Amino acid sequence: MLSKILSYGLSGIEAYAVEIEVDLKPGLPSVNFVGLPDQATKESKDRIKCAINNSGFQYPCDRITVNLAPADIPKSGPVFDLAIALGILASSSQINKECLKDFAFLGELSLDGTIRPIKGALPIAMAMRDKKNSSPKLILPEANAPEAGLIEEIQALGVKNLKEVIHLLSEQDAITPTKINIKEAMQNIAYPFDFQEVKGQNLSKRALEVAAAGSHNVIMIGPPGSGKTMLAKRIPSIIPDMTLEEAIEITRIHSSLGVAAQTASGLLTKRPFLAPHHSISDAAMAGGSRIPQPGEISLAHNGVLFLDELPEFKRNVLEALRQPLEEGRIRISRIHKSLSFPAKFMLVAAMNPCPCGYYTDPRKQCRCNTTKIERYLSKISGPLLDRIDIHIEVPAIKYKELVSQDNPESSALIKERVKKARNIQLKRFSGLEGIFANSHMNHKQIKKYCVITPEAQDLLKAAIEELGFSARAYDKILKVSRTIADLDGSEDIQAEHVSEAIQYRSLDRQLF
Repeated sequence: MLSKILSYGLSGIEAYAVEIEVDLKPGLPSVNFVGLPDQATKESKDRIKCAINNSGFQYPCDRITVNLAPADIPKSGPVFDLAIALGILASSSQINKECLKDFAFLGELSLDGTIRPIKGALPIAMAMRDKKNSSPKLILPEANAPEAGLIEEIQALGVKNLKEVIHLLSEQDAITPTKINIKEAMQNIAYPFDFQEVKGQNLSKRALEVAAAGSHNVIMIGPPGSGKTMLAKRIPSIIPDMTLEEAIEITRIHSSLGVAAQTASGLLTKRPFLAPHHSISDAAMAGGSRIPQPGEISLAHNGVLFLDELPEFKRNVLEALRQPLEEGRIRISRIHKSLSFPAKFMLVAAMNPCPCGYYTDPRKQCRCNTTKIERYLSKISGPLLDRIDIHIEVPAIKYKELVSQDNPESSALIKERVKKARNIQLKRFSGLEGIFANSHMNHKQIKKYCVITPEAQDLLKAAIEELGFSARAYDKILKVSRTIADLDGSEDIQAEHVSEAIQYRSLDRQLF
């Protein structure tokens, strides 16, 4: 007897429909999978047999053929366990196969019939919404129901075990669909760190405010213990809150890796802050060693990617950042397939000026010779450095600042100024797809929106001739100047705006 059941597979962060056909014929007991299943999918036959028997049903002693269509797309993971088990029960006439037509099924089965969480619940729900002539009912693990419940058009029915699924198929109102109040989830977003906790470093805070206002990349250079990491961790607290579209996009990326939101809403509402260790491989940074999947670069989409001790990262890892920093996307090519992932993030890097860290410190003597310093700094290529908009020096904090009773500005106050500048940019770039901050402008848009006064033009010309900036550095200075002008509420870019932007580009010429 033949039965058909609908499920979904995942390719990167995109989902596709999989029709599972289960056919039972008399013969020697066996299970044959066709349709390019991977090892995890093939091994499901043993999990399914135990789950069916331990749930009070009878596993058939027949020749079972399971076809995963379309047959030309590789299928991976245990997400099809539940659908295959129901197909076997329907083909052996233990349940009514007509009940299966109104649902799509997802879930990994444990040996006792419990349904474990799966990867990609949100991308699958979005694919169901976009697919025409598809049932809006989705049965999936209870832990993944909040993710799928974010899509209003989908009825996400969370279940705990195989018995509960069978009961739901016979009594279709036994479980209430999961629905999430998205507006409530997007309110009262709090970050654990605040700039009010940082003593001194006023110039560094100002530079990070400019960076957050225009979504500019930053590199901080200073001796150990000067507060570089402390400053970096607080950057998400001054970036404007995400829109609903941004939150869903981020949740979609994390969902594809099984990193479900640890909240009742199933929605990631805080901007990502990724801080990978310097021992990370290029595959882990970019995404996937065998099968393309989101890496640290994509997980930081719409958030912050923090690289501490930048020269300690492998050269090929750092070079993997060049394409996404320029284009906002990264294309991963592996043996099996090539996929593209969003990767529009704010890069924040920190490093010491030399191996011992005290090359620029006026109070401690550097123990490194010139060769060591040059070898250390040469790990960062010129093209990568050119893609970093703002370079700032973070000096060691003085005792007077450390014990000061003054209350530094809170993140909330800085965030208000940043938000006003971002609103100016959103109005400026309205109608331009994929651009919401000054750092995303291309050369044509820079020419249109970065109008500078004659005095500022003369200052910029003198600085470029003196410091030898590249063409890309010239564009970066104009973008940063535009952001500083937006913070001041100025329509035109004045000389003081260009002067401050040049200060944020001169540090690399002193060290590199």
